This record gives sequence, C-alpha cells and structure tokens, in this order.
Amino acid sequence: MLEVTPVKAFKDNFIWMLHNPGSETAVAVDPGESEPVLSWLEQQGLRLSAILITHKHIDHTGGVMDLQFAYPKVAVLGPAKEPIRGIKVRLNEGDQPDIPGLDAHFTVLEVPGHTEGHIAYYGEGLLFCGDTLFSAGCGGIFGGTHEQMHDSLQRIAALPADTLVYCAHEYTLANLGFAKWVEPDSPAIQQREQEAQAQLQQGDNTVPSRLQTELDTNPFLRVAQPAVLAAAERYVGHSLAQGAEVFSAIRRWKDREYD
Repeated sequence: MLEVTPVKAFKDNFIWMLHNPGSETAVAVDPGESEPVLSWLEQQGLRLSAILITHKHIDHTGGVMDLQFAYPKVAVLGPAKEPIRGIKVRLNEGDQPDIPGLDAHFTVLEVPGHTEGHIAYYGEGLLFCGDTLFSAGCGGIFGGTHEQMHDSLQRIAALPADTLVYCAHEYTLANLGFAKWVEPDSPAIQQREQEAQAQLQQGDNTVPSRLQTELDTNPFLRVAQPAVLAAAERYVGHSLAQGAEVFSAIRRWKDREYD
C-alpha cells in the first residue's frame, strides 16, 4: 500500500510525499522548497530516501540542494534530457527505476511540451505528471512545442480511466473557468465546478483527480470532441484539422485572452 500526502509550497504548489505504512522513509516529488518537506518529515518521524523530479523549473527543483544537504544519501531521480543540478539517476522513456525506501513500481513516461524533457511517473494506478496535465487544464508551452504537448496529453489520455492524476498545482477552479469558455453548455463542467468550489470552501484540495474526470471536462484532452473543435474554429476564424491544430488553437486562446 502506498500513501500519498500533499505538502503545500509557495502559493499553490503541491509537493507529493510518498510513504509505505510501517516504513521509516518517504519520497518527495518535485520539492520546489525544502522547508515544507523537512517540517513534514520531522512531524511524521520519517527520513527522506529519494526525490523524484518531473522537470527543470525552479518551483519543482528549488529545494533539492538543501534536502541533499540534510540527507546526504538521498537518491535524486529526474529527466535525462534537462539540465537539473543534483540529479544522480537520469531517466528516459520506459525506465522503471528502483526508488530507494519505497515499495512501489513506476514507469517513466516522456511527456515533453511544457518543457523539452519533461517526464511523468506512472504506476500503482497513479500518475505524477508535474505541469503537463493539470486538473481541468494543462501546462503552458515554455520549452517544447504545441505538437509535443498534444502528443504527450494523448499518451496520458490512453492510460486507464481510473488513474489518479497528481499534478503539481491547485489550478482547478481557474482552469474550469476557461473550460466553460470552450464548452459553456457542458453539464459535466458545471458540476465539476460546483464540486471544486465546495472542496476548497471546506479546506480540501481538488487534486488528485481521476483521469476519466479529465476526459469528461478538460478541454485539452477533448480536442476530438465536436464542441471543442467548433469552439476552436470560432476562435481562429477558419477550419482546423483534428488533433494538434485544435489543441494549439485553444492553448493560444487561453494564453492570450484568459490567463
């Protein structure tokens, strides 16, 4: 059994802490800050055995060096195709790394787009996807291309529908606002917005989400749906081919007019 606990950092980041009950160790995913991780470990009476990194941005890597100082034997695993200081094990597509101190098995997926070498970790029915797929949205295109991001999201969409998606930010409500621009008549989006509002009002998180929920409400996974295609074509003012062209249109729409 694997326990996953959110540790909050900055304004809206999640650092995911992975722990097997009965174990004395834990693993941190994308520690942008060290202090929240160190505090959580102390409270739980655990030590850090490994760090998993999805991509190079500082809000996902900024705590690595301090954590290495605090735990000199910690294993740091991350993408082979990005220049990240402190990585000891560099990962590529299909790797199934041995994660010290964790009884769980993950496969590495290369999911470029947000950055050129972004990776995700999939296993145990869970997906740790950094800033590639968000709850009701997706990451901006900073180091890769729109075509890469579309392909990466399609790979994720093909995973089992009951996969729990652990993204790295609490962006759900804002993303649902844009989803309503794209599909204003969607009952599923309206219901999800109500549920997310209730969760946040109660002090809960809206993450993780189930992949099926994303397939039903996330416009960036719904580019083949007629309503999304029609909205994208209205925005650009001309017809679009299926797939990457539709994704690119709605991504640029969000960047230019919503964010």
